[in-house]
Amino acid sequence: MRARNPHDREILRLAIPALGALAAEPLYLLADTAIVGHLGTPQLAALALAGSVLGAVVALCNFLTYGTTAQVARLHGAGQDQRAGEIAAQALWLALGIGLAMVLAVVALADPLMALVGGHGHAADLASRYLRISALGLPSALVALAAQGYLRGVGDLRSPLVVVVVANIINIGLELLFVYGFHWGLDGSAAGTVVAQAGMGAVFAGALLRAPARTRRPNAQQLKSLARMGGHIVVRTGSLLLAFVIAGAVLARVGEDSLAAHQIAFQVFIFLALVLDAIAIAGQVLVGRMLGAGNADQALAAAHRMLGWSLVGGCALGLALLATKDVLPDAFTSDPAVLRCAHELWPLFALLQPTGALVFALDGILLGAGDTRYLAYAMAFSAFAVFVPIALLSLHLHWGVTGVWWGLNALMLARLLTIGARFHGRRWMVVGADAVASV
Repeated sequence: MRARNPHDREILRLAIPALGALAAEPLYLLADTAIVGHLGTPQLAALALAGSVLGAVVALCNFLTYGTTAQVARLHGAGQDQRAGEIAAQALWLALGIGLAMVLAVVALADPLMALVGGHGHAADLASRYLRISALGLPSALVALAAQGYLRGVGDLRSPLVVVVVANIINIGLELLFVYGFHWGLDGSAAGTVVAQAGMGAVFAGALLRAPARTRRPNAQQLKSLARMGGHIVVRTGSLLLAFVIAGAVLARVGEDSLAAHQIAFQVFIFLALVLDAIAIAGQVLVGRMLGAGNADQALAAAHRMLGWSLVGGCALGLALLATKDVLPDAFTSDPAVLRCAHELWPLFALLQPTGALVFALDGILLGAGDTRYLAYAMAFSAFAVFVPIALLSLHLHWGVTGVWWGLNALMLARLLTIGARFHGRRWMVVGADAVASV
């Protein structure tokens, strides 16, 4: 890589605030866990159960962010800001509609959902109650996703960072007040989150409604376009989530030691992925904007630069993990059996980083190009044709935690080969405000 590149400044301008906004969520979860953890083990277990369901719901709805960014960035690059503002309005209506439907579904199905994720007894009852209260904040949370998609698309990543950080600070304050000041217990934690989300949602809704637009009425064609792209992203995200669920389910049958070691590595992986996701977000914005403006060559040059930076970052993370393989797992547990399993999988965890870094960057580039259909196919193939057979063989042939992590490496390699081939073929390089790549 050349030491200096004209795209570096813009990549950093977009990636740094994106990293801050991405990091705010896990830091909030840590604070939330600390607050609830002092209430007792059943409450903490209930938070874990309910959080797994709420996290999956929000993750599946991230198409509101990625799909909106892809369309808005292309229109913004083409100088069609009023049309981009109309997409902002449609994203708002779609977020509210899905959010309200989610409230009804989660409230009605809270008990079966807790049984589905393995909850039972008092902890499951607490989790169901927490889930029903927290569900009231889902419309606001989805509006926030849609607004971040629009703001990213027009190149404003600072505003989402400020709103998310302030909302999380307010949320922590409210939880402390409700949980310990008013003695509402676990209900207070859920209520604090709902109130903070309502304020955040109102601010983000204002940002969507302030976008320049000729009309903000629901438009069937634009809603259909967002929903179609959203469906592709749901398949992509859902396939990846299912792969991780299967990994956990397999290791739960192998033994608690293997599952605990896997959980340690997985949580560290999620944290490290924030840095690489920030670069992917920059890639999504820049590629969408440049293709919308008709600058295919510039989009390709920026994409190559982001791939270079991602590879450097992934190699650095991999080396750091190898250097700390005898130190980092010890920060999470002192159980010798869990540490033994963690030390077995750690080299495979490190090996995953360079490949994963390139995959994240390519994901962002193709999302920016609006090539979501291909991403859905590639992810589904990698998960179900590559990872699932290896995971099941690991259980049948007693490969243990290393077998599952070899499977995760194979999953990432399959994604790299499939979306790397798409990138190399350049069918994603379709210019214009309304252009979308074809499979």
